[in-house]
Amino acid sequence: MTAIEIKSELQKMIENETDLRLLEAIRTLLQKASLNPLLKEKLTERALKSEEDIEEGRIFSKYEAISRSNS
Repeated sequence: MTAIEIKSELQKMIENETDLRLLEAIRTLLQKASLNPLLKEKLTERALKSEEDIEEGRIFSKYEAISRSNS
C-alpha cells in the first residue's frame, strides 16, 4: 500500500469516527510522532507488525487478552 493510499484510508476512517476519545488519541499520537522521528519509526514498525499478525491469525480474543494481562 502506498503512502497516498494509506492517507486516503485514514482520512475516511477519521471522517466516519464518532468516538471523541479515539479521535483525541489519534491526534495526540500524530502530534507526538511528528515531534520525535524515532518514536514515529517505532510506532510504524509496531503497526506494520500488528497488521502482519492479524493477517496471519496471531490474535487473542478479548478474554485471552484479559487473562494474559491479569497474569
